[in-house]
Amino acid sequence: MIVTELAKLVRRPRTWVSLALLCGLPAIVAIFLGVTEVAPPPGEGPTFLSAVLSNGSLYPAAALAMVLPLFLPVSVAVVGGDSIAGEAGSGMLRYLLLRPVGRTRLLVAKLVALTAYVMLAVVAVAATSYVIGVAIFGTEPASALAGSELITSVSGTGLSDVQVALRITYAVLYIGVSMLGVGALALFLSTFTDSPLAAALGSLAALVTSQVLVTLDAAASVQPYLLTRYWLAWVDFFRDPILWRDIERGLALQAVYVGVLLAAAWANFATRDVTS
Repeated sequence: MIVTELAKLVRRPRTWVSLALLCGLPAIVAIFLGVTEVAPPPGEGPTFLSAVLSNGSLYPAAALAMVLPLFLPVSVAVVGGDSIAGEAGSGMLRYLLLRPVGRTRLLVAKLVALTAYVMLAVVAVAATSYVIGVAIFGTEPASALAGSELITSVSGTGLSDVQVALRITYAVLYIGVSMLGVGALALFLSTFTDSPLAAALGSLAALVTSQVLVTLDAAASVQPYLLTRYWLAWVDFFRDPILWRDIERGLALQAVYVGVLLAAAWANFATRDVTS
């Protein structure tokens, strides 16, 4: 069942179109920066974008900052919302459950496919933006010197190429875990409806609400528990030393959301009357 779901994920044109769109935005921005050589001042625009003109190896971090607020959550919500609702809407869910599959096994297979998509999307953005960043902006000649400090961290100290590569890897994994919370929410809503669009829009409505409350002083009492509260904590990987406090809180919060939402999705799906 898991192999079948992964194969369906790979065969669907939607998967590759969404990945192309995710990778396309950083590519377009890189082209404009490369042609004009005009980057936003430090502190303005996406994180790290002001530093990429001097070293393209940092462009994956800037690309992740571009897609995280909107494009990446939307793509994950669409895929997650289609997981169960898509099968129900097409009339295939009833036939799937007539086979000796089991609802728990089907839900696990959908979760594995969704997780694979999330990690594929984040890695694709980071990998393509690295290639594009190095091709357009290059790297400083000093990078050939072992241990040379090329890139200034958020804290103002220098980071070597190896340190930057490791911290980008950490950021990719952290953002992937953060997006699993979105996927779990969409999967949960997908068990309630036959409309993939309704499940995706419900997830996005919850995310927008969370984003608004995170910036609202009056909601300070609930902000530590909001799904999007620690999304930007990945920037702390680029401090020297790394600040782990918000990163650890973000991982713990996502673990709680994923666990609770998946348990709720299983409870609803296991008892739901499937008529479509």
